[in-house]
Amino acid sequence: MEDLPLDQVRTLLAVVDEGTFDAAAAALHVTPSAISQRVKALEQRTGRVLLLRTRPVRPTESGEVLVRLARQVSRLERDAYAELGLSGTGEPTRVSIAVNADSLAIWFLDALVRLPARSRLCFELRREDESHTAALLREGTVMAAVTSSPDPVPGCSVRRLGAMRYLPVACPAFAAELLTEPLEESVAAAPVVVLDRRDDFQDEFVRRLTGDRTGASTLRHYVPTSEGFAEAVAAGLGWGMVPEAQAVPLLRAGRVVVFAPGREADAPLYWQQWKLNSPALAAVADAVMETAARALRP
Repeated sequence: MEDLPLDQVRTLLAVVDEGTFDAAAAALHVTPSAISQRVKALEQRTGRVLLLRTRPVRPTESGEVLVRLARQVSRLERDAYAELGLSGTGEPTRVSIAVNADSLAIWFLDALVRLPARSRLCFELRREDESHTAALLREGTVMAAVTSSPDPVPGCSVRRLGAMRYLPVACPAFAAELLTEPLEESVAAAPVVVLDRRDDFQDEFVRRLTGDRTGASTLRHYVPTSEGFAEAVAAGLGWGMVPEAQAVPLLRAGRVVVFAPGREADAPLYWQQWKLNSPALAAVADAVMETAARALRP
């Protein structure tokens, strides 16, 4: 590590985490000038601009590589201290994970509770669309993620978890009034429920139905929780692609109907994590894989 002094790498991480040079200086108990000098020295050593001097400060693509390195080194240090019995403070091991809203609501927490309390793991979960969770891994913000991508982020391993099935549903009155034949036309015009502005699952469904002619209606309601999304559809706010695990009880209760039989969609999910020999991360990964095997389709 002679070419990358750890004090400079840790300083870069502090600036990114704290958002400003002044805040990083306060966190590290040094002067802002010392922070600036360390970052400049690291940039000169690597021959790359590592930070965008915005508010808050953001890492460049090269900076993300070193931020990820700093977090991984920190993780390995804590694991080593724990194995040597030198942790002393009794501080729990923090594991940061990015996970999509539907997994979080339906099965992911079951994986975490499988881990014994004596393991003293402290979870920091980041809710993000499964098509964007890999970006948090790439930035070094999280150690692991449930993603929709089978392509591993550099420095990460990837394993398939399974697939989550989604059903196109609406409340019976909504479907009878607004989702009439020809379905390709009515569904593209009907009000729709989406999770957030990154959620394009409903648009993909309509594009498949219409042969890529159009997406879902611009008359859309944003409901940012998985449970709230399903309830909004059942209440008649709009139609939506609801996870099978949430849709089945609503179907049995007569609160929703499948308005396009045979048009269910399966979303494959993958587990990506840092390639680290970390006992804490390995234990979490094992629990996630075992729970996903029961909760998801192959």
